[in-house]
Amino acid sequence: MIKELTMEKTDSTDRWDEMKMVDACEILTCGVASTPKYVDEEIGIPFLSAQNVRDGEVVLNKYKYISKEFHEKLTSKNKPTKGDLLYSRVGAKYGEAGVVEHNFEFSVYVSVTLIRAKKEILNNYFLKHYLNSPRIKELAKQSITSSGVPNLNVKSVREFPVPIPPLNQQKQIVGILDKAFAAIDTAKANAEQNLQNAKELFESYFQNIFENKGDDWKLVPFGQVCEISGGSQPPKDNFIYEPREGYVRLVQVRDYRTDKYITYIPINKAKKFCKADDIMIGRYGPPIFGIFSGIEGAYNVALMKAIPNESIINKEYIRWFLKTPNIVKFVEKTSKRAAGQDGVRKERLYEYNIPVPAFPEQKKIVETLDKLSLEIKKLEAIYTQKIADLEEMKKAILEKAFSGQLGNIN
Repeated sequence: MIKELTMEKTDSTDRWDEMKMVDACEILTCGVASTPKYVDEEIGIPFLSAQNVRDGEVVLNKYKYISKEFHEKLTSKNKPTKGDLLYSRVGAKYGEAGVVEHNFEFSVYVSVTLIRAKKEILNNYFLKHYLNSPRIKELAKQSITSSGVPNLNVKSVREFPVPIPPLNQQKQIVGILDKAFAAIDTAKANAEQNLQNAKELFESYFQNIFENKGDDWKLVPFGQVCEISGGSQPPKDNFIYEPREGYVRLVQVRDYRTDKYITYIPINKAKKFCKADDIMIGRYGPPIFGIFSGIEGAYNVALMKAIPNESIINKEYIRWFLKTPNIVKFVEKTSKRAAGQDGVRKERLYEYNIPVPAFPEQKKIVETLDKLSLEIKKLEAIYTQKIADLEEMKKAILEKAFSGQLGNIN
């Protein structure tokens, strides 16, 4: 629950002074453009990049090292220090700002802009929040100069407008934002943990349900209850990419992830067919041994179809069993080859022992797992939406902060 946060009503932003970033900062420059020679941690200086700026923070979970001599050369004019801002400018996560909280020497790569606000007019945390606000996110998006990997040019950042309210008001705004964001982050963490707990509970039950064998359960080789039928690979010169009479969809592993590259082949070239409710197994990775369904067509060599003997075993029981952690580990281990492409080998899968209870017990297990799985999906949808709503709340609060409306936050 985000408690009501109040402050004295700020003056309209129309009364705030506004300056260009270049005039409001002592330092505004990007790091070295060339990739340096890296050295071992024991003798090196941390070399930070865009990946070290995430979610409004400077994170130190991964970075490389450069020599002390090269570091001193890079920082002879602009030496980064605690309290400076790092602003990511290259890659998918461009436009993220964080304040440096650590107190050791470091250098920065070209993917980061180093910013030092003029302390007499601009609070560094106020500037961080402003750079992460929707207004500047949109301005950064409009300033991207590359059609490939996003590149936020430092020249553009220097021209960004920045509001300059009185310092005491900046500090007041920062205090409110920090308090609000801490509450939001706690709510997000709780939602994520609740979802993780539910998933772990389901996984534990899922794994154990096939191991708690009753007296009437039998262990039989997989090949005695289920046939595996491999796919075929038609020549690529038969491929077309829109439906046509006399053609059938070619089902490929990637089709279960995206419908961007739907392929069709002449029906007289197709050899192996699948229905939407068939159990399809991915032979190659990633990931090896994916269990799929939902598409009808002719399946290619990267897929295999599991065909249960339904006089012996429930089809949906097989589908669930193929997802259990133990058989997944077994298949991954037996898919490794000394040479050539790793892939599922049906002859090894046939060897694996599957616990087979009586039909009523199989049906009960399937019904239980279907029900629990549906509940987990509902929870996932609820918590995913809650997390998204909390992120939108952050954006709304930032929007209010820089339009003089923080007194209206609830």
